Order: sequence, then C-alpha cells, then structure tokens
Amino acid sequence: MNLTTQKRLAAEILKVGINRVWIDPERVDEVSTAITRESIKQLIKDGAIKPRPKRGISSYRSKKIKEQKKKGRRKGKGSIKGAKGARRPRKREWISTIRALRKDLKKMRDKRQINKTTYRKLYKMAKGGAFRSKSYMKTYARDHDMLR
Repeated sequence: MNLTTQKRLAAEILKVGINRVWIDPERVDEVSTAITRESIKQLIKDGAIKPRPKRGISSYRSKKIKEQKKKGRRKGKGSIKGAKGARRPRKREWISTIRALRKDLKKMRDKRQINKTTYRKLYKMAKGGAFRSKSYMKTYARDHDMLR
C-alpha cells in the first residue's frame, strides 16, 4: 500500500517534514482511501495521523566534557587555539604583575625595610617595566643596597 501522497499532504497540513508524519498501523486502509486535504485533516483530528516529536540533541557528551574541564582536563597543547596572548591578554598579565609589585613595595615601606625615597624610585622603575616579578625587584633592591 502506497501512502506517499497521504504522507505528503499530512506533512503540509501539520507543517512538518514527511519523515515526521506517523500513520497508525491499524488504520492504514482508512488512511489509504483518503485523497483530499479535508479527509486528511479529519484523520489528523481522529488521531490516525500524528506528527512525531522533534528529535532533540543529547547533552550527555557536553555535560561530561564540562565536568572534565572543571577538573582541569582537556587543556593540553592540542586544545589551545588562538595566539599566545589570546587566552590571557598581555594587559591582564601586566595588571596582575604590577599589582603584586606595588603591594609588595607598600609592605616593604610600612615595615620600614625601605625609605620613602627608595620606595618612590622602585615604584617608578616598576611602572616602567624594570621588574618581571617580586623576586626580581627584591634582588635588585638587595644588590643595590636599598634594603635596610
């Protein structure tokens, strides 16, 4: 029994694709006799023809990957896309470095390890990018007899 015409008509009426049209296997004879849009509409009303539900996309895999990323997995060289400074921009890097340096300088000044003049000098040097880390700054201060 060929039901292609009925399926096509039902798909147009239901506004779904042909593959999503479901025809009741027990009422196939009744459906095969229907050749007009009106008769197809009546069969839809009776429940002989129904639209199948939309197929969803399972989120299992994405959830699993998200869990792994939370644990710190999937971060190897093969997963990195973009330029060197794309994941953490240079500016962000600079901000974190300069904040650490300034915090350390203030701590040294408050503990009286350095005086105000030395503090100013090291502050300006840090601003100019002379030190790449706190340890470099401390080494510089030690080597140049700035620490008390």
